[in-house]
Amino acid sequence: MSAKQDRILIFGAGVIGSIYAIKLMEAGFDVTLYAHSNRFTSLKEHGLQYEEKDKVRSIQVKVIDTIENNDIYDFIFVTVRYDRSESALLTLKDNQSPNIVTMTSNSIGFSSWLDIVGDRLVPAFPGFGGQIKDGVLHARILPKFLVPTVFGEINGVVTERIENLTKLFISAKLPYVIKQDMQSYLITHSVTDIAMLSFLHSENRIDKKTARTGKTARKITITLKAYLRAIQKAGVSIDPPMVKMALIFPNLLMDLLFMIWLRTKMVRDMMLPDYANSATNEIVQLSHDLMKFLSENDIQAEKS
Repeated sequence: MSAKQDRILIFGAGVIGSIYAIKLMEAGFDVTLYAHSNRFTSLKEHGLQYEEKDKVRSIQVKVIDTIENNDIYDFIFVTVRYDRSESALLTLKDNQSPNIVTMTSNSIGFSSWLDIVGDRLVPAFPGFGGQIKDGVLHARILPKFLVPTVFGEINGVVTERIENLTKLFISAKLPYVIKQDMQSYLITHSVTDIAMLSFLHSENRIDKKTARTGKTARKITITLKAYLRAIQKAGVSIDPPMVKMALIFPNLLMDLLFMIWLRTKMVRDMMLPDYANSATNEIVQLSHDLMKFLSENDIQAEKS
């Protein structure tokens, strides 16, 4: 990257935005976090606090709660949940920054986003997870080969800005993958999230004991297979390809895999009220938009 292409705004100071802020600041980039309410106040007063090797550390970060139209960044990373993505893009609509990277799920395609920010849009998906507890970031960073950051142009072309984004990630030592079909990737990922996190829905939320049962695992198996078949019929290429194995494996094997997953600490953390409430809002919106996408393609998800 050239010396001038180092000004980055991260719109959203939750788990994802905070992790990228730390990584990019450590690489020497000029990073600003956009936050609001209590999170804005906490970052102002205490810096970006994070847990590392069982110790709480803090790093000072520039933080804003408003953005001017002429406050121009080389890249804006939008790291909010899917149900807040359109609102975030509307906030950025008149800002003159040339590249807006949406690091979030998407189960319907990019039409509404393009209507707001036009060809500045670069769809992406983050490679991290975790939680913020009492203002402290607890990052969950899986092996690099499992969860890289994924990004690419909507038309699949490797443009100059994709090359610049690649150089940014290399400088920050962040693993990445460039995709030629981001819509298929994001819809596939949304389908897996909808199936695997449906037990967090507020209207049918279950306790930890019930979550570990074969009945819950079977519900995930049936839902996942039905939605994967449905998006295939709608012309979506399942990506990553290994997710296709879910359609090949027998239900009993899939049930076993999900029962193991449902017993992990990650799932226990997901069931905590703060996370579950947030996840519910996102999954409900993803589900609604997936049904709309399938309906527009005259497809019904048949669970059997």
